[in-house]
Amino acid sequence: MDNNVTHKKWTLANTGFVAALTALAAVGTFVIRIPIPATTGYFNIGDVFVILAGLWFGPLAGLIVGAIGPTFADAIGYPQFILATLITKGLEGFLVGFIGGGNKNFKMTRKYVGAIVGGITVVAGYFIFESFIYPFLGKYIPFFAVTDIGAAIVELLPNSVQAVIAIVAGLALWRTVHNVGSE
Repeated sequence: MDNNVTHKKWTLANTGFVAALTALAAVGTFVIRIPIPATTGYFNIGDVFVILAGLWFGPLAGLIVGAIGPTFADAIGYPQFILATLITKGLEGFLVGFIGGGNKNFKMTRKYVGAIVGGITVVAGYFIFESFIYPFLGKYIPFFAVTDIGAAIVELLPNSVQAVIAIVAGLALWRTVHNVGSE
């Protein structure tokens, strides 16, 4: 029997788990906010749940949790980052799920690679937005004039730490819960 949730009939239970992970990603992003003054951004732990969603339920769930949860949290206090978060965290969840998600019988190597690619996506995505896209948009829309390449370089370290925490904790949580909701 193929245990890949992404190929099985989507159940009400799966919807509930994804909704709960979306809420946890929002809360993890909203509640623990350590400001990074250089970019007006902040360190958070919401990515833990984005990685968990991708590993546990696959690319669609990862995309939903990544795009909705952290973006909702940004709407409360950090709306200038909604665009970057929507795209970066949505892509993070999708890639984690695409590479290592859904099938509990995948070798752990795929899970590790998926989680690492997700973490790299966050670091690279925010760097691209903060060093190139936002400065460009800021020339025409002052709302986006919040960062530049120097600030984006400063944020590489905290974003990398955030990614490592998310990778480790996301994998640990997946190992704990991966049998729940898979039948």
